This record gives sequence, C-alpha cells and structure tokens, in this order.
Amino acid sequence: MDFNGSDTIPGPRTEDHLPHTAQAAAKIVIVGGFGVGKTTLVGSVSEIRPLATEETTTQAGTGLDDDYGSGTKTATTVAMDFGRISITDTLALHLFGTPGQERFRFLWNGLFEGALGAVVLVDTRRLEAGFDVMGRLEERGVPFVVAVNSFPDAPRYPVEELRTALDLGLEIPIVECDARRRASGRDVLMTLTRFLHSLALSGALT
Repeated sequence: MDFNGSDTIPGPRTEDHLPHTAQAAAKIVIVGGFGVGKTTLVGSVSEIRPLATEETTTQAGTGLDDDYGSGTKTATTVAMDFGRISITDTLALHLFGTPGQERFRFLWNGLFEGALGAVVLVDTRRLEAGFDVMGRLEERGVPFVVAVNSFPDAPRYPVEELRTALDLGLEIPIVECDARRRASGRDVLMTLTRFLHSLALSGALT
C-alpha cells in the first residue's frame, strides 16, 4: 500500500523529543507479511517525521522474496520503520514496523525485545502471511490485536469467519482499518492499549 495517499497530520510534525506532559512510553511493534501496509500505518499515525528504511525491490530478490501476490509493491522495508504517537497527554507509543520479507526476519528478535504489545496487520487476500507472525508473537508472549487492512480490491468477511480462518481465540480483538488514514490507525492503537489495559487488570500482563 502506497504511503503517498496517506493522511497528513495538520501543521508541522513535532520535534523528536517527547511532549513535556508525557509520563510513560511503551514500545509497540507493527508486524505482518510483505505489502500489508506496515510502513503506511506507521507513517500515517506518527506525530514525528517517521523513519523508514525502504529500498526499491529489484530482480535480485527474485527467488528470495515472496511478494504474496502483491504485484504493485515496488519497495520493501529492510530494517524497520519508526514513529511515535501520543495516545493521551501522558502516554506515548513508540512504533516499530518490522520487515515483511523472510530474509530480513532475523531482525525480529531485536525488534520484539521489550515490546509491550503488537498490531498484526493482515490482508484478506493472503491471510496465510500472518500465521508465522502470530506464532512468533505467541512464542515470545507478546500480546497482540489483529487489524484487517481494507484494500479496495480485497474481499471482506465477517469477524467470526476471520477469527476462524486465523485460528484466534475470542479474547483477541480483530478490527478493520485503512492504514492510510490517521484516525483509522489511531483507532487500531487505541484498541491495542485497551486490550493491554484489560490484560493488566486481569493479571495476565506481567
């Protein structure tokens, strides 16, 4: 998904330092398969100028990279994306977008380290791309929510069908989003923070 069509944040982006009212910051990872919109989501919600490590895809990746049927993807993240959003006056989220290509997934362990939670971004045209991602998060004990990125030509399914197809428990939130729209991406992150809060209250989040 191209970042060119993303919402822009009104006015200039803030400086890189945290707002003076911030009392806490949490690390959140944005994960998913190749071309599901991770870079777009981080870029659209970030209140600072996002860091992106995208490189143009070339024929050198043929046989190494799986584009999961994304015929229009021309660039790929090779290290990480980084952005920040203030959810409240006192809480800021540091967002780390992971590379989707299999050959760059050795970076995941470092990006997952210290993460409070994760957003798993999926595309209904290729749900299978999310299985490995969710499996690795479960292995590391990182709580996550699933965000279904609404591509214009992608089929839409009821949440119950998606939950069954992804083999997810009833406790894991599934939400629809448009990664290009800041308000939509912020709603996803709010869903994650509420989920993490509920886990903390129940004692399931340590």
